[in-house]
Amino acid sequence: QVQLVESGGGLVQAGGSLRLSCAASGRTFSSYGMGWYRQAPGAERDLVALITTDARTNYANSVKGRFTISRDNAKNTVYLQMNSLKPEDTAVYYCNMGNYYWGQGTQVTVSS
Repeated sequence: QVQLVESGGGLVQAGGSLRLSCAASGRTFSSYGMGWYRQAPGAERDLVALITTDARTNYANSVKGRFTISRDNAKNTVYLQMNSLKPEDTAVYYCNMGNYYWGQGTQVTVSS
């Protein structure tokens, strides 16, 4: 059974930073591409960042240069470092494994 557990969300002022973590279990973590998505109230769930099994990355235009996705296969964990946060980054952030499995989400709120 796959489990994805996100952590690291919270309330931060605009311009601040947060680091999200997603710990995975139940599958061979290194064999899966991983992603972070976010969903604001009343909006669809959108891609934030992806990282492949060989650590190639891709980002939504809105977060390029501010967010960094990384993975630690030894810890079965994917991270999202978020810098220069803006109020429009406020959303529930979800971890995804293999474009199939989802975590429960973690709330990120950026105050102006």
